[in-house]
Amino acid sequence: MRMSMLFALLLAAAVWAQAPAAKPDAQAAAPAAAAKAAEGSNPPAANAGQTTTPVKVGSQTIPITSVMNLLQMPPDRVVATVDGDRVTAGELQMVLRDYPPQAQQAALKDLRQFLEGYGVMKRLLAEAEQAKLDQQSPWKEQINHARMQVLAQARFNQRISEIQVSPEEVKKSYEAGKERFMQAKVKAIYIPFSTAPVSQADEKGKKMLTAEEAKAQAQDLLKQIRAGADFVQLVKEHSGDADSVAKNGDFGVIKKSGQISGAVKSAVFAAKVGEVTEPVRQGNGFYLFRIEEMGPQPFEEAQLAIMNELKNARVGEWLTSMRKSIQIKEEGIEMTLEATPLSSPAKPAPAQPPKPKN
Repeated sequence: MRMSMLFALLLAAAVWAQAPAAKPDAQAAAPAAAAKAAEGSNPPAANAGQTTTPVKVGSQTIPITSVMNLLQMPPDRVVATVDGDRVTAGELQMVLRDYPPQAQQAALKDLRQFLEGYGVMKRLLAEAEQAKLDQQSPWKEQINHARMQVLAQARFNQRISEIQVSPEEVKKSYEAGKERFMQAKVKAIYIPFSTAPVSQADEKGKKMLTAEEAKAQAQDLLKQIRAGADFVQLVKEHSGDADSVAKNGDFGVIKKSGQISGAVKSAVFAAKVGEVTEPVRQGNGFYLFRIEEMGPQPFEEAQLAIMNELKNARVGEWLTSMRKSIQIKEEGIEMTLEATPLSSPAKPAPAQPPKPKN
Protein backbone atom coordinates (compact mmCIF):
# COMPACT_ATOMS: atom_id res chain seq x y z
CA MET A 1 0.00 0.00 0.00
CA ARG A 2 1.36 3.42 -0.89
CA MET A 3 2.17 5.72 2.03
CA SER A 4 -0.33 8.39 0.95
CA MET A 5 -3.09 5.76 0.78
CA LEU A 6 -2.37 4.67 4.35
CA PHE A 7 -2.43 8.30 5.46
CA ALA A 8 -5.83 8.70 3.81
CA LEU A 9 -7.16 5.65 5.65
CA LEU A 10 -5.88 6.97 8.96
CA LEU A 11 -7.50 10.32 8.29
CA ALA A 12 -10.78 8.69 7.28
CA ALA A 13 -10.78 6.57 10.43
CA ALA A 14 -10.41 9.70 12.51
CA VAL A 15 -13.30 11.39 10.69
CA TRP A 16 -15.57 8.36 11.05
CA ALA A 17 -14.85 8.03 14.78
CA GLN A 18 -17.47 9.27 17.24
CA ALA A 19 -16.81 12.97 17.85
CA PRO A 20 -16.38 14.08 21.52
CA ALA A 21 -18.64 16.61 23.19
CA ALA A 22 -18.57 20.03 21.57
CA LYS A 23 -15.90 22.36 22.88
CA PRO A 24 -14.60 25.73 21.74
CA ASP A 25 -12.34 25.71 18.69
CA ALA A 26 -8.91 26.62 20.01
CA GLN A 27 -7.80 28.08 16.73
CA ALA A 28 -10.83 30.37 16.45
CA ALA A 29 -11.20 31.07 20.18
CA ALA A 30 -7.62 32.16 20.80
CA PRO A 31 -7.69 35.36 18.71
CA ALA A 32 -11.18 36.20 20.06
CA ALA A 33 -10.02 35.70 23.66
CA ALA A 34 -7.00 37.91 23.11
CA ALA A 35 -9.16 40.63 21.57
CA LYS A 36 -11.66 40.44 24.46
CA ALA A 37 -8.87 40.65 27.04
CA ALA A 38 -7.42 43.69 25.32
CA GLU A 39 -10.85 45.32 25.18
CA GLY A 40 -11.47 44.80 28.87
CA SER A 41 -8.05 46.12 29.87
CA ASN A 42 -8.13 49.41 27.95
CA PRO A 43 -9.69 52.32 29.90
CA PRO A 44 -12.32 54.40 28.12
CA ALA A 45 -11.09 57.50 26.29
CA ALA A 46 -10.93 60.69 28.35
CA ASN A 47 -13.09 62.50 25.87
CA ALA A 48 -14.67 61.44 22.59
CA GLY A 49 -12.57 63.66 20.38
CA GLN A 50 -9.22 62.33 21.61
CA THR A 51 -7.54 59.23 20.17
CA THR A 52 -5.81 56.72 22.39
CA THR A 53 -2.76 54.57 21.74
CA PRO A 54 -3.41 50.77 21.96
CA VAL A 55 -1.85 49.26 25.06
CA LYS A 56 -0.27 45.79 24.86
CA VAL A 57 -1.75 43.73 27.64
CA GLY A 58 -0.11 40.39 26.91
CA SER A 59 0.47 37.75 24.20
CA GLN A 60 -0.93 34.37 23.34
CA THR A 61 0.46 31.67 21.02
CA ILE A 62 -1.94 30.25 18.48
CA PRO A 63 -1.31 27.45 15.93
CA ILE A 64 0.46 28.80 12.88
CA THR A 65 -1.92 26.94 10.57
CA SER A 66 -4.81 29.04 11.87
CA VAL A 67 -3.33 32.11 10.16
CA MET A 68 -1.34 30.58 7.27
CA ASN A 69 -2.21 28.09 4.54
CA LEU A 70 -0.10 24.96 5.00
CA LEU A 71 0.22 24.42 1.25
CA GLN A 72 1.59 27.93 0.75
CA MET A 73 4.14 27.91 3.59
CA PRO A 74 7.89 27.78 2.89
CA PRO A 75 8.95 24.09 2.90
CA ASP A 76 11.42 24.62 5.76
CA ARG A 77 8.85 26.24 8.07
CA VAL A 78 8.37 24.14 11.23
CA VAL A 79 4.66 23.45 11.70
CA ALA A 80 4.58 21.15 14.72
CA THR A 81 6.54 18.71 16.87
CA VAL A 82 5.47 15.07 16.71
CA ASP A 83 6.91 12.67 19.28
CA GLY A 84 9.73 15.14 19.85
CA ASP A 85 10.62 15.50 16.15
CA ARG A 86 10.14 18.81 14.36
CA VAL A 87 7.83 18.50 11.34
CA THR A 88 8.17 21.00 8.50
CA ALA A 89 5.56 22.22 6.05
CA GLY A 90 7.54 20.60 3.24
CA GLU A 91 7.18 17.14 4.80
CA LEU A 92 3.42 17.52 5.10
CA GLN A 93 3.10 19.11 1.64
CA MET A 94 4.81 16.05 0.17
CA VAL A 95 2.22 13.80 1.81
CA LEU A 96 -0.74 15.98 0.80
CA ARG A 97 0.40 16.24 -2.81
CA ASP A 98 -0.89 12.76 -3.68
CA TYR A 99 -4.16 13.16 -1.79
CA PRO A 100 -7.42 13.45 -3.75
CA PRO A 101 -8.93 16.94 -3.31
CA GLN A 102 -11.61 15.84 -0.82
CA ALA A 103 -9.12 14.09 1.49
CA GLN A 104 -6.72 17.02 1.16
CA GLN A 105 -9.38 19.47 2.32
CA ALA A 106 -10.31 17.19 5.23
CA ALA A 107 -6.66 17.08 6.35
CA LEU A 108 -6.29 20.86 6.17
CA LYS A 109 -9.53 21.35 8.06
CA ASP A 110 -8.39 19.27 11.03
CA LEU A 111 -4.60 19.40 11.06
CA ARG A 112 -4.35 17.71 14.46
CA GLN A 113 -5.96 14.52 13.17
CA PHE A 114 -3.66 14.68 10.15
CA LEU A 115 -0.61 15.03 12.42
CA GLU A 116 -1.81 12.08 14.49
CA GLY A 117 -1.86 9.99 11.31
CA TYR A 118 1.60 11.29 10.48
CA GLY A 119 2.78 10.27 13.95
CA VAL A 120 1.39 6.76 13.47
CA MET A 121 3.30 6.46 10.21
CA LYS A 122 6.54 7.63 11.86
CA ARG A 123 6.17 5.02 14.60
CA LEU A 124 5.39 2.28 12.12
CA LEU A 125 8.48 3.31 10.14
CA ALA A 126 10.67 3.09 13.24
CA GLU A 127 9.28 -0.34 14.10
CA ALA A 128 9.84 -1.55 10.52
CA GLU A 129 13.45 -0.36 10.54
CA GLN A 130 14.03 -1.97 13.92
CA ALA A 131 12.70 -5.24 12.50
CA LYS A 132 14.98 -4.73 9.45
CA LEU A 133 12.04 -5.05 7.08
CA ASP A 134 13.88 -2.75 4.68
CA GLN A 135 16.42 -5.52 4.20
CA GLN A 136 13.88 -8.25 3.48
CA SER A 137 12.05 -9.22 0.30
CA PRO A 138 9.80 -8.01 -1.20
CA TRP A 139 10.07 -4.67 0.64
CA LYS A 140 13.76 -4.26 -0.10
CA GLU A 141 13.09 -4.46 -3.84
CA GLN A 142 10.11 -2.10 -3.57
CA ILE A 143 12.23 0.48 -1.73
CA ASN A 144 15.00 0.21 -4.31
CA HIS A 145 12.50 0.54 -7.16
CA ALA A 146 10.87 3.63 -5.62
CA ARG A 147 14.30 5.20 -5.04
CA MET A 148 15.32 4.50 -8.62
CA GLN A 149 12.14 6.09 -9.97
CA VAL A 150 12.45 9.25 -7.87
CA LEU A 151 16.13 9.84 -8.61
CA ALA A 152 15.84 8.94 -12.30
CA GLN A 153 12.97 11.40 -12.72
CA ALA A 154 14.92 14.06 -10.82
CA ARG A 155 17.96 13.62 -13.09
CA PHE A 156 15.76 13.60 -16.20
CA ASN A 157 14.15 16.91 -15.18
CA GLN A 158 17.55 18.37 -14.35
CA ARG A 159 18.95 17.27 -17.72
CA ILE A 160 16.07 18.94 -19.56
CA SER A 161 16.64 22.19 -17.65
CA GLU A 162 20.30 22.11 -18.71
CA ILE A 163 19.46 22.03 -22.43
CA GLN A 164 19.68 25.53 -23.86
CA VAL A 165 18.34 26.77 -27.19
CA SER A 166 19.59 30.13 -28.42
CA PRO A 167 17.26 32.79 -29.87
CA GLU A 168 19.23 32.56 -33.12
CA GLU A 169 18.44 28.85 -33.43
CA VAL A 170 14.74 29.51 -32.84
CA LYS A 171 14.64 32.26 -35.46
CA LYS A 172 16.52 30.13 -37.98
CA SER A 173 14.10 27.23 -37.49
CA TYR A 174 11.14 29.56 -37.96
CA GLU A 175 12.50 31.05 -41.20
CA ALA A 176 13.37 27.60 -42.57
CA GLY A 177 9.92 26.18 -41.91
CA LYS A 178 7.49 29.05 -42.34
CA GLU A 179 5.20 26.86 -44.41
CA ARG A 180 4.32 24.68 -41.43
CA PHE A 181 3.40 27.77 -39.43
CA MET A 182 0.77 28.86 -41.93
CA GLN A 183 -2.61 29.75 -40.47
CA ALA A 184 -5.92 30.87 -41.89
CA LYS A 185 -8.71 32.95 -40.43
CA VAL A 186 -12.03 31.58 -41.73
CA LYS A 187 -15.79 31.94 -41.66
CA ALA A 188 -17.94 28.81 -41.84
CA ILE A 189 -21.39 27.48 -42.64
CA TYR A 190 -22.23 24.23 -40.85
CA ILE A 191 -24.94 21.90 -42.14
CA PRO A 192 -25.64 19.14 -39.58
CA PHE A 193 -27.33 15.82 -40.29
CA SER A 194 -28.76 12.90 -38.35
CA THR A 195 -27.72 9.27 -38.64
CA ALA A 196 -30.90 8.05 -36.93
CA PRO A 197 -32.96 5.64 -39.06
CA VAL A 198 -36.11 7.69 -38.42
CA SER A 199 -36.18 11.38 -39.29
CA GLN A 200 -35.95 13.56 -36.17
CA ALA A 201 -36.33 17.26 -35.41
CA ASP A 202 -33.63 19.46 -33.90
CA GLU A 203 -34.02 21.54 -30.73
CA LYS A 204 -35.86 24.24 -32.71
CA GLY A 205 -38.34 21.73 -34.18
CA LYS A 206 -36.68 21.78 -37.60
CA LYS A 207 -36.49 18.45 -39.45
CA MET A 208 -32.99 16.99 -39.36
CA LEU A 209 -31.39 16.15 -42.69
CA THR A 210 -29.83 12.88 -43.70
CA ALA A 211 -26.15 12.84 -44.66
CA GLU A 212 -27.05 12.87 -48.36
CA GLU A 213 -29.49 15.75 -47.90
CA ALA A 214 -26.98 17.77 -45.87
CA LYS A 215 -24.29 17.33 -48.51
CA ALA A 216 -26.70 18.31 -51.26
CA GLN A 217 -27.69 21.45 -49.32
CA ALA A 218 -24.04 22.38 -48.73
CA GLN A 219 -23.30 21.99 -52.45
CA ASP A 220 -26.34 24.11 -53.30
CA LEU A 221 -25.20 26.87 -50.91
CA LEU A 222 -21.72 26.73 -52.45
CA LYS A 223 -23.28 27.20 -55.88
CA GLN A 224 -25.22 30.24 -54.61
CA ILE A 225 -22.09 31.75 -53.04
CA ARG A 226 -20.09 31.37 -56.24
CA ALA A 227 -22.98 33.01 -58.09
CA GLY A 228 -22.69 36.05 -55.82
CA ALA A 229 -24.90 35.30 -52.78
CA ASP A 230 -23.93 36.95 -49.50
CA PHE A 231 -21.99 34.43 -47.38
CA VAL A 232 -22.87 35.99 -44.02
CA GLN A 233 -26.57 36.08 -44.89
CA LEU A 234 -26.46 32.38 -45.75
CA VAL A 235 -24.71 31.75 -42.43
CA LYS A 236 -27.61 33.34 -40.57
CA GLU A 237 -30.22 31.46 -42.57
CA HIS A 238 -28.71 27.97 -42.76
CA SER A 239 -25.74 27.36 -40.42
CA GLY A 240 -26.30 24.95 -37.53
CA ASP A 241 -23.37 26.25 -35.47
CA ALA A 242 -24.93 28.72 -33.02
CA ASP A 243 -21.56 30.06 -31.80
CA SER A 244 -20.30 31.05 -35.24
CA VAL A 245 -23.75 32.32 -36.31
CA ALA A 246 -23.64 34.80 -33.42
CA LYS A 247 -20.33 36.06 -34.83
CA ASN A 248 -21.49 36.30 -38.47
CA GLY A 249 -19.83 32.99 -39.28
CA ASP A 250 -16.43 33.63 -37.67
CA PHE A 251 -14.94 30.20 -37.04
CA GLY A 252 -11.56 31.32 -35.76
CA VAL A 253 -8.02 30.52 -36.86
CA ILE A 254 -7.02 27.18 -38.35
CA LYS A 255 -3.32 26.39 -37.96
CA LYS A 256 -1.41 24.02 -40.17
CA SER A 257 0.39 22.75 -37.09
CA GLY A 258 -2.82 22.50 -35.05
CA GLN A 259 -4.79 19.45 -33.97
CA ILE A 260 -7.69 19.93 -36.38
CA SER A 261 -8.39 17.12 -38.85
CA GLY A 262 -6.34 16.61 -41.99
CA ALA A 263 -9.42 16.92 -44.23
CA VAL A 264 -10.10 20.44 -42.95
CA LYS A 265 -6.45 21.47 -43.30
CA SER A 266 -6.24 20.12 -46.85
CA ALA A 267 -9.38 21.98 -47.92
CA VAL A 268 -8.53 25.27 -46.21
CA PHE A 269 -4.87 25.55 -47.21
CA ALA A 270 -5.60 24.53 -50.79
CA ALA A 271 -7.88 27.58 -51.14
CA LYS A 272 -6.96 31.24 -51.57
CA VAL A 273 -8.13 34.27 -49.62
CA GLY A 274 -11.75 35.02 -50.52
CA GLU A 275 -12.47 31.51 -51.83
CA VAL A 276 -14.95 29.02 -50.34
CA THR A 277 -13.97 25.37 -49.97
CA GLU A 278 -15.91 22.38 -51.20
CA PRO A 279 -18.10 20.77 -48.48
CA VAL A 280 -15.92 19.11 -45.83
CA ARG A 281 -17.51 16.36 -43.75
CA GLN A 282 -16.69 16.45 -40.04
CA GLY A 283 -18.61 14.26 -37.61
CA ASN A 284 -22.34 14.63 -38.25
CA GLY A 285 -22.17 17.62 -40.53
CA PHE A 286 -20.66 19.38 -43.54
CA TYR A 287 -18.66 22.62 -43.44
CA LEU A 288 -18.17 25.34 -46.03
CA PHE A 289 -15.13 27.48 -45.16
CA ARG A 290 -14.45 30.93 -46.57
CA ILE A 291 -10.84 32.09 -46.26
CA GLU A 292 -10.66 35.57 -44.74
CA GLU A 293 -6.92 35.85 -44.12
CA MET A 294 -3.92 33.56 -44.61
CA GLY A 295 -0.26 33.81 -43.71
CA PRO A 296 2.45 32.47 -41.42
CA GLN A 297 1.94 32.67 -37.69
CA PRO A 298 3.89 35.65 -36.29
CA PHE A 299 7.31 34.72 -34.94
CA GLU A 300 6.41 36.12 -31.50
CA GLU A 301 3.53 33.65 -31.26
CA ALA A 302 5.47 30.68 -32.62
CA GLN A 303 8.83 31.05 -30.87
CA LEU A 304 7.88 29.28 -27.62
CA ALA A 305 6.55 26.23 -29.51
CA ILE A 306 9.69 26.18 -31.68
CA MET A 307 11.99 26.39 -28.64
CA ASN A 308 10.16 23.48 -26.95
CA GLU A 309 10.29 21.51 -30.18
CA LEU A 310 14.07 21.98 -30.45
CA LYS A 311 14.56 21.07 -26.80
CA ASN A 312 12.43 17.94 -27.17
CA ALA A 313 14.44 16.93 -30.23
CA ARG A 314 17.67 17.21 -28.25
CA VAL A 315 16.20 15.28 -25.34
CA GLY A 316 15.21 12.57 -27.82
CA GLU A 317 18.72 12.47 -29.25
CA TRP A 318 20.18 12.26 -25.76
CA LEU A 319 17.89 9.39 -24.76
CA THR A 320 18.53 7.54 -28.03
CA SER A 321 22.27 7.87 -27.54
CA MET A 322 21.99 6.61 -23.97
CA ARG A 323 19.83 3.65 -25.00
CA LYS A 324 22.34 2.63 -27.67
CA SER A 325 25.22 2.87 -25.22
CA ILE A 326 23.63 0.50 -22.69
CA GLN A 327 25.65 -2.70 -22.54
CA ILE A 328 23.45 -5.73 -22.22
CA LYS A 329 24.44 -9.36 -21.91
CA GLU A 330 21.60 -11.76 -21.37
CA GLU A 331 22.42 -14.67 -19.13
CA GLY A 332 21.82 -18.08 -20.60
CA ILE A 333 20.98 -21.43 -19.14
CA GLU A 334 22.50 -24.64 -20.41
CA MET A 335 19.91 -27.13 -21.50
CA THR A 336 20.27 -30.69 -22.72
CA LEU A 337 18.58 -31.09 -26.05
CA GLU A 338 17.29 -34.50 -27.00
CA ALA A 339 16.28 -35.41 -30.49
CA THR A 340 13.85 -38.17 -31.27
CA PRO A 341 15.06 -40.12 -34.36
CA LEU A 342 12.64 -40.20 -37.20
CA SER A 343 11.14 -43.64 -37.74
CA SER A 344 12.14 -45.25 -41.04
CA PRO A 345 9.31 -46.17 -43.40
CA ALA A 346 8.35 -49.85 -43.13
CA LYS A 347 9.92 -52.06 -45.79
CA PRO A 348 7.44 -53.97 -47.91
CA ALA A 349 7.29 -57.69 -47.23
CA PRO A 350 9.09 -59.82 -49.86
CA ALA A 351 6.78 -61.12 -52.55
CA GLN A 352 5.80 -64.76 -52.15
CA PRO A 353 6.14 -67.02 -55.22
CA PRO A 354 2.79 -68.04 -56.66
CA LYS A 355 1.48 -71.42 -55.66
CA PRO A 356 1.31 -74.05 -58.45
CA LYS A 357 -2.16 -74.74 -59.71
CA ASN A 358 -3.45 -78.28 -59.48
